[in-house]
Amino acid sequence: MYTYKSWFEAIKCLCSTLCSGNITTQKMAGKVKWVTDIEKSVLINNFEKRGWIQVAENEDWNFYWMSVQTIRNVFSVETGYRLSDDQIVNHFPNHYELTRKDLMVKNIKRYRKELEKEGSPLAEKDENGKYIYLDFVPVTFMLPADYNLFVEEFRKNPSSTWIMKPCGKAQGKGIFLINKLSQIKKWSRDSKTSSYKLGFCRFCTVKYTPSTSELDNMFVHLTNVAIQKHGDDYNHIHGGKWTVSNLRLYLESTRGKEVTNKLFDEIHWIIVQSLKAVAPVMNNDKHCFECYGYDIIIDDKLKPWLIEVNASPSLTSSTANDRILKYNLINDTLNIAVPNGEIPDCKWNKSPPKEVLGNYEVLYDEEMAQSDGPDRDMRSRSGQSTGIKGNRARDSGKPVLTTWK
Repeated sequence: MYTYKSWFEAIKCLCSTLCSGNITTQKMAGKVKWVTDIEKSVLINNFEKRGWIQVAENEDWNFYWMSVQTIRNVFSVETGYRLSDDQIVNHFPNHYELTRKDLMVKNIKRYRKELEKEGSPLAEKDENGKYIYLDFVPVTFMLPADYNLFVEEFRKNPSSTWIMKPCGKAQGKGIFLINKLSQIKKWSRDSKTSSYKLGFCRFCTVKYTPSTSELDNMFVHLTNVAIQKHGDDYNHIHGGKWTVSNLRLYLESTRGKEVTNKLFDEIHWIIVQSLKAVAPVMNNDKHCFECYGYDIIIDDKLKPWLIEVNASPSLTSSTANDRILKYNLINDTLNIAVPNGEIPDCKWNKSPPKEVLGNYEVLYDEEMAQSDGPDRDMRSRSGQSTGIKGNRARDSGKPVLTTWK
């Protein structure tokens, strides 16, 4: 279980990022043979569109979109098996270094300390001792290990409300809010007896209030569809969601374009820095890629905070727009992980072709960053443009300056 502070007028965004772990392909004859244990139309329609052939798990396959439970078995020392060069899967062996909430925080804290030791300007702090460029994770404690530290912080601001989240659960399960230390003690007693750019924003069906009388009302505090769909005011047409592009238009019209651009630039920064934080500990297996789901809360000052990263973001479609977005997400993922729909060959150690990557925004070019050192990150973070980003085919077609390439 871990805790973090909640904010007024919080908006929860889910932004997805694609991470290909050196996935490579080679022109080979034949059709890709696919398997999945997640029966979702956005997956199957994408496979069928490419003319790929469905096979059983015990047959020869090239592409397996699997659940996190299955990936544990694939890479298990006892029950696992060796993947051949023409097989790829959609998870890294230890994806949990980023997608388990407690490990994500641990790795980001370690990343900060390493940058401090190196004297990196990215680790610079202000006069109050806060990170200037890496302050994107809310104050977080792991319980019960950090209980004494949590109590010390709690007593500094006794009127604060904290969110308790289990480290290894999803869909809002096990989440509750507290504003008294006695509530932590009750939880402790009870637990001993119990076992892109294209994304969407989720909203609660009941307007947020900091009132303690609504502390147990999950329809006020949690935006998870699995919870909100049971509310009296749930709208089945829009599902309590906006597209990120609609959120951006709303913020530009109400808060201004400059601060909105800054918000989305900071969200990109969070994605890149969180991935860099776990890069040293991630098993970068050549057979693996990832499609992560980022959960980000935006506070009333339009500052984004990283809450968690999902290893298997929901592919269930609750609305028509939801289905279109997720179909396109899988389509984009397959275009990068399996360019041209060819049978993979992990020996062929090259990036996807330029005609494929040219249709996507490159948030971070590792080779370019390594050649320029940390100063390039600093220029990027301060808003100085450092390159040209390729636009999606459905965008205006004009080159746009980016702060990430």
